[in-house]
Amino acid sequence: MDLVEKQFAVDQLKMGMYVNRLDRDWLGTPFPIQGFFVNSNDDVEILRRYCNHVFVDVERRQTAAELHARSGAPSQIETLRNKVRYADTASFSDEVPRAREASRNANAIASRIIEDLRAGNKLSAERVQEAVGPIVESVLRNADAFFWISSLLKRESYLYTHAVNCSAMAAALGRHMGFPEDVLMNLATGGLLLDVGMTEIPESILSAPYSLTDEVFWSVKKHVQGSLRIMAEAGIYNSDVHDMIASHHERFDGSGYPEGLSGTRIPLFGRMAAVVDSFDAMTSQRSFQSAKSRHEALQQIYRCHDTLYQRDIVEQFLQCMSIYPTGSLVELNTGEVGIVVAQNHARRLRPQVMLLLDSNKQPYSRYPTVDLLSYNEKQPAQMMDIVASPEPGAYGLDPTELYLG
Repeated sequence: MDLVEKQFAVDQLKMGMYVNRLDRDWLGTPFPIQGFFVNSNDDVEILRRYCNHVFVDVERRQTAAELHARSGAPSQIETLRNKVRYADTASFSDEVPRAREASRNANAIASRIIEDLRAGNKLSAERVQEAVGPIVESVLRNADAFFWISSLLKRESYLYTHAVNCSAMAAALGRHMGFPEDVLMNLATGGLLLDVGMTEIPESILSAPYSLTDEVFWSVKKHVQGSLRIMAEAGIYNSDVHDMIASHHERFDGSGYPEGLSGTRIPLFGRMAAVVDSFDAMTSQRSFQSAKSRHEALQQIYRCHDTLYQRDIVEQFLQCMSIYPTGSLVELNTGEVGIVVAQNHARRLRPQVMLLLDSNKQPYSRYPTVDLLSYNEKQPAQMMDIVASPEPGAYGLDPTELYLG
């Protein structure tokens, strides 16, 4: 049968349509060049970022049953999520001081945990709860504030900053998905403890500025068992936390470790932890890799849905973090460069942005903040839109040195 294409505006797309071509080259987009089915509103939202119209194969459609089957056990996610509908109880500005204190507290405790474990001491369950409690409380009140503060902190040690970031993101993802507060505490605890087994690996290996040999990498993989043993010795027997630690390196297509689990054989919270852990690792500066922008990391994770990560989880994470996550450097169509301060969840492509450089790429003496959503509603003839998300360090900008918080 010959290919029958029809042009559709992005806003005209329906679930189950097959996008065969874009109105631009595939290069630079997160979409597979062989085409793809539209399976969610997120697909349409991301397409809107790149295209005005697309070309649909009108002979190729997914049935409702096929759409349901492709989601990789949506029934389990839909059964567990949406138990609670959360709303911000504090404004961004009111929550920032409390988020700063929660972040400072968590980083200090995580640092002490890492030092204690490296010294041969046992993990303190009480200390873990002292770290994650304020994180969850802050994320519940206003998640943007905690992520804003996190984006301004220097990452002095990957292990403990990674632990705190994963703790906060796991809690935020759980909040977005509507899990009860006690489950958010479990998610935050699991996020904090994902890699505590790394403390048993020499720092010279972890900080090596080159790819590890197969033999050394095999020893690094054993950190999962180390983390589980450390958790058990601390008397932490929570099944949610166990699932996160045990399976955060498993991959949806079965290519992960340590068990090579695939699909929904991987516990739900392990599938969530895989996305959270990968995102923070991609956006971290490490001895063997440069940090990706938050936007590019989300694109990379999106490209791997239904392979490394479950599609449903990826879509939930994209909605939770938004297209340009808080703390992202962004360049506007005006030529100005800024940093995302907070989200407009109704229109995720138009967040609140603190401007750092003017249209000539010169620093502002004071950093004005513009809400792209309200600005564009008031100034439709002078629309301000994000056109790029520069890599960390672009234009010599380091938010950790600008005293923005």
